[in-house]
Amino acid sequence: MEVYFDNSATTRCYDSVKDIVVKTMIEDFGNPSAMHRKGVEAERYMKESAKTIAGILKVQEKEILFTSGGTESNNLALIGGALANKRSGNHIVTTAVEHAAVSQPAAFLQEQGFEVTYLPVDKEGRVKTDVLESVLRPDTILVSVMYVNNETGAVMPIEKIGKLVHEKSPKALFHVDAIQAFGKYRILPRKEGIDLLSVGGHKIHGPKGVGFLYISEKAKVQPLMLGGGQQNGMRSGTDNVPGIAGLGVAARESYQDLEEKNEHLYRLKEHIAAGLSEMENIRINGMPLRDAAPHILSISVMGVRSEVLLHALEDRNIYISAGSACSSHKRKPSAALTAMGMPKDQIESTVRLSFSEENTVEEADYFLQTMKEIVPMLRRYSRR
Repeated sequence: MEVYFDNSATTRCYDSVKDIVVKTMIEDFGNPSAMHRKGVEAERYMKESAKTIAGILKVQEKEILFTSGGTESNNLALIGGALANKRSGNHIVTTAVEHAAVSQPAAFLQEQGFEVTYLPVDKEGRVKTDVLESVLRPDTILVSVMYVNNETGAVMPIEKIGKLVHEKSPKALFHVDAIQAFGKYRILPRKEGIDLLSVGGHKIHGPKGVGFLYISEKAKVQPLMLGGGQQNGMRSGTDNVPGIAGLGVAARESYQDLEEKNEHLYRLKEHIAAGLSEMENIRINGMPLRDAAPHILSISVMGVRSEVLLHALEDRNIYISAGSACSSHKRKPSAALTAMGMPKDQIESTVRLSFSEENTVEEADYFLQTMKEIVPMLRRYSRR
């Protein structure tokens, strides 16, 4: 049996996504900037995807900007947002648990002379809104908070944060990295006070290399890519029609029967957590299971280094993550787990399981049985 529990890193494409990607590469392959029929056909796929996504978010189609994925969307939101609004202020607020695609642009802006405040989180990984309220200022121009933490599944109080931002810092843009939340939560930017929202396609059974940034029509963002003026001048470069078409299909399918899919994920997570709780010295990290995101489970197998466990499971055809896939090759301790106050030995023993609608209870049982077999052996080996 093969068990893939690394869906927060990437997901298998839906068959319908594969079909439309192939169709737009082989048949309707025109350049959407071309004025002839083939170009018009290609542009139609982009418009259809924008319509689908805008319908899900209850926003306007013109507010959807297609990108190469979540990292580009985050970079454009932070750097483009800060540069476009620097006359209104110099202060940026983010959290200590953001993905590198937010924390590194924030660090870059700090090097350019912007003042950046990093918010702490509690032991469950939630941002401290009382601290946020105390640091917001009239010259705050950008606040960036992730919806769901990619390592622990912690869910941030986005609507409360959006309200605080717009009350305390009316000139500020509120950006939300929703890369782990889109397709799991019904997100309504206008209701939640979100001005900018980042999403990546390959987290929702769509293609890699494509995503979008929702930009409220009231938000000012400076383009970072210049050239042919595609997408109303906001992102120059030939549009990735196969990716965009696939993204639209993936978005639509992700939200079909959403509540039933999420219930399946929660039950799967609870089943695994219950099985792990019967084993010696394994800790479940973060928020209570039903309060956290349905698809992410962070565990610490004390006495076993995360990469050792990862490869031992891989030998049994079980695939998990030792952290964020985008930074798991780096040896630095997790910033998110450190910010939660987790001790070093626990951080070094932490792995992430992440599920999709395609995972089964049989796979969960195989994982639990394998853990019962290999963890005592790995602990004996580690003590030598």
